[in-house]
Amino acid sequence: MANREPLSRQAMADRIAMEFEDGWVVNLGVGMPTLCSNFVHPEREITYQSENGLVNYGPLAVEGEEDPNLVNAGGQYVIPIPGMAVLDHADAFALIRAGYVDVTVLGAYEVAANGDLANWRLAGRKGGGIGGAMDLAVGARNVFVMMEHTTREGAPRIVERCAQPITAPGVVKLVATTLGLFEITPDGFVLREIAPGYTPDEVQAATGAKLIVPPDMREFRTRE
Repeated sequence: MANREPLSRQAMADRIAMEFEDGWVVNLGVGMPTLCSNFVHPEREITYQSENGLVNYGPLAVEGEEDPNLVNAGGQYVIPIPGMAVLDHADAFALIRAGYVDVTVLGAYEVAANGDLANWRLAGRKGGGIGGAMDLAVGARNVFVMMEHTTREGAPRIVERCAQPITAPGVVKLVATTLGLFEITPDGFVLREIAPGYTPDEVQAATGAKLIVPPDMREFRTRE
């Protein structure tokens, strides 16, 4: 029987990083997306930008390499690389709002078939504000999402329409989950790559929107 383990966060980050193009400025949101800085093609020049003010930082720091003054948006220690710059918060967001970020990778509660993104608040819960999520979602030229395929209760996060408060409408282009890689098209979600050991029917059963399965669907790719 084939291995049916859901994809790891590292595998998802690796696959998303494969989509970054040479010369891109990449913003990594809090949570899973911060792992992407560990997976960079050596032949591509990628500039990581963090909304707390770092520009052109490297991978996450391992124990013993931490610099308390260098953290990403999630508060994780990162490695400085040649050419790194440190900006104030206002300038960091000015870069985002001015359209200099080629892609932001964000976590999400839900993503809808039309690309709507819901990632700032759960319906019915009090407290919290939208923060920088909206600036990133509408300011970046591309929005990719990394998330678990379902909630802890088993509810789908890929849905026909978002039930959670929307951060930005129609912005998501690509989604990596624990079950595969999904492209959002005018016709809906296309299952481009599938987790090893799973069938399209099994992924569809765990999904709240109709999936399009193309003839060239393949197994989920990583460099692990």
